[in-house]
Amino acid sequence: MTAGSSMQTDNCDALLWEALPEEKPGLVRCRLCRHFCRIAPGGRGICGVRENIDGRLRTLTARRAAAVNLDPVEKKPLYHFYPGSYTLSLGTEGCNFSCLFCQNHALAHIIKTEKRSACRGQPADPAGIVGAALRSGAGSISYTYSEPTVFFELMLKTASLAAEHGLKNIMVSNGWQSEECLLALKDCIHAVNFDLKAFSENFYRKMCGASLEPVLDNLRRAVELGWWLEITTLLIPGENDSDEELYSLASFIRSQLGRDVPWHISRYHPAYKLKIPPTSTRSLERALQIGREAGLHYVYIGNLAGHEGENTCCPGCGWLLVRRVGYDVEIHTDGACPGCGETIPGRGWS
Repeated sequence: MTAGSSMQTDNCDALLWEALPEEKPGLVRCRLCRHFCRIAPGGRGICGVRENIDGRLRTLTARRAAAVNLDPVEKKPLYHFYPGSYTLSLGTEGCNFSCLFCQNHALAHIIKTEKRSACRGQPADPAGIVGAALRSGAGSISYTYSEPTVFFELMLKTASLAAEHGLKNIMVSNGWQSEECLLALKDCIHAVNFDLKAFSENFYRKMCGASLEPVLDNLRRAVELGWWLEITTLLIPGENDSDEELYSLASFIRSQLGRDVPWHISRYHPAYKLKIPPTSTRSLERALQIGREAGLHYVYIGNLAGHEGENTCCPGCGWLLVRRVGYDVEIHTDGACPGCGETIPGRGWS
């Protein structure tokens, strides 16, 4: 990976697409995510970074990373996957959602509005990324910041190489992939944090430009694939925070995914096009209570450093297993509760 901030044309052949000449000369259909965009010559998909050039689908994100940082794995957030470790995190421009509250809109949406011919960022290649991760002492690489689906080609090659070198691979995503995309990643992704932004079709359509059911399908599929799964919901006042909706969401996690799947309830702050006030502590605590009442064993409050809702306690006896203050972590378990011996789900506790 080469440092720098230059911008140049880096487009190359995309994966997961098909030509549709019987419908229109030069028309292609992208098969990467659940939008299945039909793209005419000269056009781009909803993500803004997959372009039809002379009847071939090209990607702008295969060779350029807009953000690269060494992060605590808790920042993803992943609380039960190699806790206390570091992960080399990277992302590109582009996104296949249009969330009005986007927390990373500078990466996700600006290329769409500016209609640039290339992505901004530093040159990146799989060998360079893996080498940087190994030198940093990271135990994993995270595909994050923007939506990693839209840099699938870079992620797939990097994750495959990283796994060969003993690194774990983490995907932090909105969960809108096609089945074909997820199956292609089956053997090289080890953990995912998928957003479950709400439990309402209306919310997904109005606020995100998507729909709910495909995300639910992919949450189930992540479990089937054997990936470690954690879920994040950004709690937005008046939009997705009713008791009824939160109980339905938590009940889905318990019944369809498992009561040991961690649920992170994250505090909203005004961002991008949505300027309503931040989530109150009281609302976050109510959501945490609802999650526990619905039968979930591990419910966390995020973006509220120092709150006891960041901690991991044994669901059997209440023993404090992991104390967190922001990204500072004290671990008091090797995967079993010292108080009662109950096994604590996750990967890499010891």
